[in-house]
Amino acid sequence: MTSVVTAGGISVTIRGPVLDESETVLDRLVSDGVPGALASRNAKLWGPDAAPLAARRLGWLGLPETSRSLAPRLAGLAERARDDGLDRIMLAGAGGPALAAEAICRTAGVELTVLDTADPHEVARVLAADLDRTLVVTAGESLEADALRRVLVEAFAEAGVEGGPARRFVAVADAGSALEGAAREAGWPVVPSEPDVGDRFGALGAAALVPAALAGADVDALLDEATRLAGALRQPYDNPALAFGAALGASALGHRDKLVIADHGSGLAGFAGWAEQLVAGATGKRGKGLLPIVVEGVDSPGFELTDELRRVILGRRPDEPGPGREAGVSVAGPLGAQFLLWEYATAVASRVIGVDPFAEPDVGESLDSTAALLRSEEGAAPTVVHRPPALVSDAVEVHAPEELLRGARTLTGVLEALLEAVPEHGYLAVLAYLDRSGDARAADLRPLLAERGGKLRKRAAPVTFGWGPRHLHATGQYHKGGPPNGVFLQITGAVTGDVPVPGRPYTLGELQLAQAFGDLRVLRSLPRPAVRVHLRDRAEGLAQLAGALT
Repeated sequence: MTSVVTAGGISVTIRGPVLDESETVLDRLVSDGVPGALASRNAKLWGPDAAPLAARRLGWLGLPETSRSLAPRLAGLAERARDDGLDRIMLAGAGGPALAAEAICRTAGVELTVLDTADPHEVARVLAADLDRTLVVTAGESLEADALRRVLVEAFAEAGVEGGPARRFVAVADAGSALEGAAREAGWPVVPSEPDVGDRFGALGAAALVPAALAGADVDALLDEATRLAGALRQPYDNPALAFGAALGASALGHRDKLVIADHGSGLAGFAGWAEQLVAGATGKRGKGLLPIVVEGVDSPGFELTDELRRVILGRRPDEPGPGREAGVSVAGPLGAQFLLWEYATAVASRVIGVDPFAEPDVGESLDSTAALLRSEEGAAPTVVHRPPALVSDAVEVHAPEELLRGARTLTGVLEALLEAVPEHGYLAVLAYLDRSGDARAADLRPLLAERGGKLRKRAAPVTFGWGPRHLHATGQYHKGGPPNGVFLQITGAVTGDVPVPGRPYTLGELQLAQAFGDLRVLRSLPRPAVRVHLRDRAEGLAQLAGALT
């Protein structure tokens, strides 16, 4: 059996057993009046406890229209950038808007440099190139965003760029926020962010659209794509977003709570990473949720059908010939409409699961732990307690409780012990606090671990991968608030050539390590099984880890 729901340029195909499960949920959603209530921004859809926050977080439904008011401001900023000869656009921010801006620009084929990390290797490489052509859009008030702003301001000042730092920054900020105050004091242009839209659902808001537009993406076309779908969202049937939300909610209720996402010709570069942060952060709380697992393709390890996975293809419909045709769900359509589709479907699925999609009750734990590690006497560097490693293998140190290692004395043994520690219906998460470009080989560990897990166990454990601290704003909520069945492999690396943070008693390398240690401390306190491997030499260490799995 196959159902294809099409409207507004979007096609959602549901095939096989999930169709029967989702139709039952869909009928209940329709009888409860959910399409009309959500379109009318009824804050009570997720229960009375969630209503106060939801009332301040439903503005994303109107962004396809309200964001059009940005056009004059964006045109003025773009003209000023051209006059100043600034054609290299950089975004210093974190969270959903940064991932959305990256997806918009990659899909449009325009260049945007996204800095959402404290890794000194990655930052130093960015600072070493073309500062004379660089305009920075800064958004958000995370620890790494604050540190990056400080580092960038000093870099422009030291480079002696024409016009000074004041001509090199645009801030997207909440009214009355510390960022807005600092930006206005520094003489930076300020674009107000929407007061009724949270970062997780803000793909079509100012924090994503300002950097994308300055980089050269056609945001008007993006909003047109979303507007074409918006008209279908009130409909009880022939509403692809409602059908998709019912399928996601039914999957969670049916214990298929691992949402494995593979791109198969969608043309939406980087979109899966944005969808991952949305679904994980919105649904992963109160011991419930859907864990998105982004895999490299439909033929990759980890996309095999099991009774705990719900497979979603971006692009080709599953009833078309080719790999993955038996997958449960596929979605196809343009990027602007996809943003709105996934936001609506995730909000609907959250109601079905019984969680508040806008609350982030567990995100602050890692942030507080990091802040505690950074807190010190004024002018002194933070103190992080280093314990002797449980195992050293050339360029790799292993830090873990002995009971978790089960006597392993090789890297292969350590990684296999970690895979075997994954409980039934659990998962393994790889969290790499490294350089996304220079240490890109770290991402290859995901399919290698998935393949090795399939050989070790009768039922392979799902394996997901995230860059730190990016994952803290993405899957971090799920890892701490979702079902307590995760096992974690954290990777840190030695720093050569650290970057001081002006006005702070720490360097970027120390901030990055504090973020990693803070996150690890919270995971172990929950408790979740977690191993940290530290690379004394990054390239050699990554090669060793890959070699231990092949």
